[in-house]
Amino acid sequence: MNSLQRIEILFLLMFFCLTLGVPLTSQAASQLLPPQRVIENTSNKLKAKLQDPEFANNPKKINSFIDKEIFKKIDFYRMSSLVLGKHWRTASKEQKQKFTREFKTLLVRTYAAAYTSQFKEWTIHYLPLKLPDGAKKATVKTQIIQPGKQPVNVDYYMATRKGEWKVFDIKIEGISLVITNRNTFNTMVKQKGSLDAVIAELSRKNKKHKQLELHSS
Repeated sequence: MNSLQRIEILFLLMFFCLTLGVPLTSQAASQLLPPQRVIENTSNKLKAKLQDPEFANNPKKINSFIDKEIFKKIDFYRMSSLVLGKHWRTASKEQKQKFTREFKTLLVRTYAAAYTSQFKEWTIHYLPLKLPDGAKKATVKTQIIQPGKQPVNVDYYMATRKGEWKVFDIKIEGISLVITNRNTFNTMVKQKGSLDAVIAELSRKNKKHKQLELHSS
């Protein structure tokens, strides 16, 4: 398994944890704080879309929905900066923009095939959250519950960006997706010799997938 495949698997898990859930009762939903409601509302939108077979079987519609509805709740610029770490600090503005764009494209296409009936078997339990007035950061602690299995602890690290709460990292059973992928990209930069080479590899893989989509449509 190469580095990009590991990245895809890790963020596929992130996607499941971000969107798996069932609607709460109106009373329970009203008790959630703003960062928690971002997670809940996102999962509810996905649930509603999954009721339409035409949507679930249409990769183009899925891609568009992920990009416009799911991923708008993720701060990709901040996430990209944390993933690249030291390489971000020395990157040019153009490199930052290119990496963020290709990184997001990689994730959109990875998640297009993530719609299965398993979504209906999951619920989200929100742990108590203290949010001081004026807070700009929050950690939303949840448990993903599936019948017959142990609950999975998932923590969403969120911050406000232009007045909206967005996710910039997720810890699953204590494992940070940002830190894990930072290690992967550090290895890729070392192996390929430069950040530009890594961006080029991301771009190449994204274009190849796009071509396969066009041929199959």
